[in-house]
Amino acid sequence: MEENKESQESDTQNLPTLFKEGLDNYNNIINSDQPMNSNELQTKIKRTMKTFEQATRLVSISDLFSSNEGIEEVSTNNLQYFLLPALLGSLSLKLTTGERKDIVDVAEIYFKDFLKRCNEYGISNYQFKEKDKSIDEARNKTELEKLETSVNTRANKIQRFKEQRELKANLEDLKKNIENEHVDEEIKRKYFLTMIKLFIYESIDELNSIDMEKPILEHMASMTKEEKAQPKRPPPPPLKPIIITKDQIQKTVFGAGYPSLPVMTVQEFYEKRVEDGIFPDPNKPKKAPSTLQEAALAGVSLYEEDKEEEHKDKLIDDDDDENIARMRAKDEYKDDHRRGWGNRMNRS
Repeated sequence: MEENKESQESDTQNLPTLFKEGLDNYNNIINSDQPMNSNELQTKIKRTMKTFEQATRLVSISDLFSSNEGIEEVSTNNLQYFLLPALLGSLSLKLTTGERKDIVDVAEIYFKDFLKRCNEYGISNYQFKEKDKSIDEARNKTELEKLETSVNTRANKIQRFKEQRELKANLEDLKKNIENEHVDEEIKRKYFLTMIKLFIYESIDELNSIDMEKPILEHMASMTKEEKAQPKRPPPPPLKPIIITKDQIQKTVFGAGYPSLPVMTVQEFYEKRVEDGIFPDPNKPKKAPSTLQEAALAGVSLYEEDKEEEHKDKLIDDDDDENIARMRAKDEYKDDHRRGWGNRMNRS
């Protein structure tokens, strides 16, 4: 029990270092001049995602958040971990390998998880859309109501853009102070909260883009479903989201919502192969080889005729006296007993 506690404390101590490493890599990716589909940048994106995924597991294990507390109750150092799902969602959308539909679905889960937690802590008031309900409402609206909605949406976008620009400017000013070793606690807290608010706006924009992209991807998938050729190599495993969880059973496995993976010993694996008939049963007597592969592995010839021919050729090559006498006697017998002489069938 004490060892588990020490391990958990060690993980918590490593969490800030892990998050800082991931955040530095994230900023380098965002500010990079390389094409997004370049191999080098894609490798950095995947590596940074793994860093944030590990940080997410540690947050789950450490029980840093609770839906019963307010944002003012969260310690300053823990505020930065609110950003984990938003950062993972942003990086997911930058992947250029794999099925785009899977990538978009995973990014959507990350952004919604981030906004849901921000809503719970009173940092945001994002209204999640109900798909069926929003479709019915859109159909029932009059032209005037649609026009008003469009105007309000445009006004909201303009207002949100202005607020985003102000937040970015504030964040740049705060970042200069945050790099100071003896930074004030209040400035540090304001820096993290500003970053969270900025990502709230960016997450909403990304979700709106995803809502527009998903129908296009679904339409393209339905059109190419029948024409799609079989891939020559198996596709890469689909991208899976890793979110902060409080489920104790899940946390005992990976701390990120994964089910326990089946594990087999070498002996169990071999017994399963024997049961399936793939491996030979060591308890049964060995049989003569029945296939060329088995014969080759056993180092024997499958055809006895091959052995006899090889033996005869060897006797001839060695000028064996006994074999020469036997061959001559056989020839003399054939001269005295022509083929078919003893067959009187159908003869008068």
